[in-house]
Order: sequence, then structure tokens, then C-alpha cells
Amino acid sequence: MTLRVLVVDDEPLARGGVRARLATQPDVQVIGECADGESALAAMGTQRPDLVFIDVQMPGLNGLDALERLPPTERPLAILLTAHAQFALRAFAAHALDYLLKPIDDERFADALDRARQALALRRPDASASRVAPVYASRFEVRLGQRVQLVDAAQIDWVEAQGDYAGLHAGGRLHLLREPLHRLAARLDPAQFARIHRSAIVRLDRVAELQALSNRDSLLRLHDGTPLRASRTYVDALRAALLAVGTPA
Repeated sequence: MTLRVLVVDDEPLARGGVRARLATQPDVQVIGECADGESALAAMGTQRPDLVFIDVQMPGLNGLDALERLPPTERPLAILLTAHAQFALRAFAAHALDYLLKPIDDERFADALDRARQALALRRPDASASRVAPVYASRFEVRLGQRVQLVDAAQIDWVEAQGDYAGLHAGGRLHLLREPLHRLAARLDPAQFARIHRSAIVRLDRVAELQALSNRDSLLRLHDGTPLRASRTYVDALRAALLAVGTPA
């Protein structure tokens, strides 16, 4: 499956940085570049990219305005690029897949691209399928011996990687889901869940406080008192996501 990508940024160096990272990915085809929102809007309508890396702040029509002018069912998957976290609310309202703060961290870029791959696989089962809005999982089947138990996404406090399994922490109990964390991440609603580490995901409304650490990582504390560590490569996006759901950080 080839990921057809459009790169939009008014700064040539920024477009070059995104393009250089994408050039190392054999399943990615950059189908075009745009330097402003108007040309990006036209390109999204005619070229129909699967994914757009789009700068928020550009002269004239900005990136979010360009996305919002398209009907939701016609919008490509979008990864927003910006130097400021203040656009988080509109980013989530526009159903952006991810939100990368400049200067872009390579690990965060790779994670966002992997999320796009998984989301595209859910959105487009085959190359001829029409574009539809992503549908996120609302419950999960976990096995308890010979029994199958359903765990609602709303019950999950946080998730951790456990080899080929994902450990769902819900109400003080641990449920093992036979699915790797990177695949599960694409099935979780980004307005409700955020990656905080390569091996952990948290439900945003469970976060009670966020404390900066000396190495630029952060310590999260959930409402039930559970402490979790957030890697510095995910902290900025986490803060933006917390602001979007009205949670103090």
C-alpha cells in the first residue's frame, strides 16, 4: 500500500526537511508540494492525497482554514506542523491525525507517519475504496481463559506495550489484548487518547497533573494516583491534546 503525500509549508527549508524524511520511506510517494493554503486546497481537491503534512501558519489562507474548507468526508489524513501549541483546539476539531511542533523531532515524525499508515489501512481497505471519515474502536475483546470480556474504550485509563500484546489498564485491572501497541494506537480516538512514550498511551481525561522533569521528560499523575512518565519527544503534543480537552497541564 503506497501512501500518497502532499507537503505544504511556506518555508522551502521546512518542506525540504519533511521531504527528506519521507524519501527514506519506500511506501511513501510525495505527489506534490505547496507553499500556501490556496494552492494546498486546490491540490487536495484535484490530487486527492492520502496524507498531508501541512503548516498551520502561512500567509493568506492558513493550513487549518484550508482543511476546514473541505467537507469532512473529502479531507485527507492531516499531520499539522507548527511552532506553537495554541492551535490545538482547532486541530482536534478538524480531526487532525497528529500535531508536530517545530523543530520536528525524528522520533515523533516516525511515530506520526506510522499512525498515518495504520489509519489509512482502516480507512482504505483497498486502493479503489472511497474516502470516509475514520471510525475509532469503542470496545475491545479480551480473553479470560475460555471467556471473552468486552472492555469499553471509555473505561481505559492507560495502555502499555507488553511484547505482542497491549496491556489495557481499566479501573485498577489489567487486561491483555493480543495486538501490538503501534497498531492499537491507530484505532484509538486521538481526541481521547495520546501517546506519551514509545510503550505507553494515556486517556487524556484521566490526567490530573503534569510535572516537568530535569531531563525534559514529564511525570504524569492520573486521577487515581498512578504515576506515568512522558518522554520529552511526546510532551509538547501531549500538552496540546490536554488543552484541547480542557484538562489543565
